[in-house]
Amino acid sequence: MNSEAVEKTKESGKVTFFSRSKNRLWTKGEESGNFLFFDAMKIDCDQDALLVYAKPHGPTCHTGAATCWAEKNESGFGFFSQLEEIIAERKTNLDDEKSYVASLFKKGINKIAQKVGEEAVETVIEAKDHNDELFKNEAADLLFHYLILLQAKGFKLSDIEAVLKSRHK
Repeated sequence: MNSEAVEKTKESGKVTFFSRSKNRLWTKGEESGNFLFFDAMKIDCDQDALLVYAKPHGPTCHTGAATCWAEKNESGFGFFSQLEEIIAERKTNLDDEKSYVASLFKKGINKIAQKVGEEAVETVIEAKDHNDELFKNEAADLLFHYLILLQAKGFKLSDIEAVLKSRHK
């Protein structure tokens, strides 16, 4: 980006670059319709690089991929994302008799929701006491069962993140 591209990005709300090959300003998506809608911008400590935050509308890469780096263009929640994948796998493999998660899915949504309620009550009880380890364990149980409930309803943490982001003002 040059300074003119930065200004056009801020003014239009669509990420715009200076294309050396075209020798002109170029707005991502001007041909494909796959715009990057500008959210925020930061400059690095040396003041020689920009980090642009944007919301993509469609694929970002000209190849049709979500990104130009062969990555998924979705929120990552660290270990929680890995745990979501494990829960999803157990949901599809209900024959695994050793799997607690599979056994909950077999019992249905009412049992899963009941477990979330039980864990929520236990978390509240431990929050009122002074044993941090017990509280953290109950909070972990609550979060674990909540992830199972989300999957039972066909949702993921990213769906809840989207709701919370939409409420943020």
